[in-house]
Amino acid sequence: MKSTFICYILVALLPLMAVAGPLAYAICQTGCNAGAVACYAAGGATFGTVTAGVGVPAVIMGCNAALGVCMAGCVAAGFAPTL
Repeated sequence: MKSTFICYILVALLPLMAVAGPLAYAICQTGCNAGAVACYAAGGATFGTVTAGVGVPAVIMGCNAALGVCMAGCVAAGFAPTL
């Protein structure tokens, strides 16, 4: 009887324990991409038109590295709890 009561309490509390999930992940990625577009513009390039190669400026490679770090950080945003 006591364990059944505890189960009911836990089930009742489940809606209160929410995680950010896909929406926070998408918002984070949008922010990362906006930063990459600004970084590319500052480097004199257009985001999405440069491929990795020998002639790519170091500034653009730095933008790509920063974008990768930012996107990796978005994984944490996808799992972070919200209240």
